[in-house]
Amino acid sequence: MSLATRNGTPPVDPPVTPPTVVRQRRVRPGLLGLAVLLIALGGLGAAFAVTSVRATGSYLAVARPVEVGREISAADLVSVQVAGGQGLRPVPAGRLDEVVGKRAAVALVPGTLLTLGQVTDDPLLGPGQQQIALGLKTAQVPARELHPGDKVLLVSTPDRSNTTGDAAAAAGTRFSATVIDMVSPANNDKVLYLALVTRDVPAVVALAAQNRLAVVLTETA
Repeated sequence: MSLATRNGTPPVDPPVTPPTVVRQRRVRPGLLGLAVLLIALGGLGAAFAVTSVRATGSYLAVARPVEVGREISAADLVSVQVAGGQGLRPVPAGRLDEVVGKRAAVALVPGTLLTLGQVTDDPLLGPGQQQIALGLKTAQVPARELHPGDKVLLVSTPDRSNTTGDAAAAAGTRFSATVIDMVSPANNDKVLYLALVTRDVPAVVALAAQNRLAVVLTETA
């Protein structure tokens, strides 16, 4: 294309637009090395995660409810396969014999993994305590079922044979006790096994023989 001019001068070509020069970005060797390192670390992390998920083991889980203080039997537990269970610290299934016969330190809930912190060898009888058994009618029990570890209060009831009107004799005496176990014989009565302070045992036994005891539940395990 030519541009026309005046006074008969020859046409002049228009100016040529210079080509655009695109700068090429220089890749720094340090950044390139960092990118390669991050990719490698990402691959190792993914491989570790897959390995951890696939690592399975056999562990003990609770099959049925076990109350605090109750002795654990083999029927209370079941072996399950767990992926990545090492971080949970459950009891391996191969250690079943070490757990059976011990007592539950906490209430065991079905479907949960068993840990060593949930079982104990400690007896329910503490220092300076003795065990007694009380035969009770169903109506004398403060709950439909008492569990090992429950706290109860034994309260003496008035002596009906006391005709002197002695207020001190009629006042209720209280004894703190801990439930060790409760069973229900065939006659529908209840037998309550309690841990008592040794000094309270003679008085409680005498009151029980006179049928002068009321049981109050104060704290559940």
